[in-house]
Amino acid sequence: MPSRIDAVLADARAKLTRLSAEDVPAALERGAILVDIRPAAQRAAEGEVPAALVIERNVLEWRCDPTSDARIAEAVDDDVEWVVLCSEGYTSSLAAASLKDLGLHRSTDVIGGYHALKSVLV
Repeated sequence: MPSRIDAVLADARAKLTRLSAEDVPAALERGAILVDIRPAAQRAAEGEVPAALVIERNVLEWRCDPTSDARIAEAVDDDVEWVVLCSEGYTSSLAAASLKDLGLHRSTDVIGGYHALKSVLV
């Protein structure tokens, strides 16, 4: 029997059309915003993604919600394509599903996370 978190992860991913690392450059070209939610220590240890906007996980929903007083300038409406990135593609699935729950219907994440993407962006 799967763990509860595995079930939650599966439910989250069922809401998403996830991107492969190879699909990320095309998403960026069409205007998607790549959001790196990894904590500072993890980014320092693993590497930065120059194309990414850094928004740590604990404030993601407030920064991306266009109705929030704490939103960032890029959070103009519900049609922004948010592509969430974490280290391996687990936390990002939960985060992207949370953005979808807020009504940000074009939110997704990167399969394999930073570890998959770093070979594509080199």
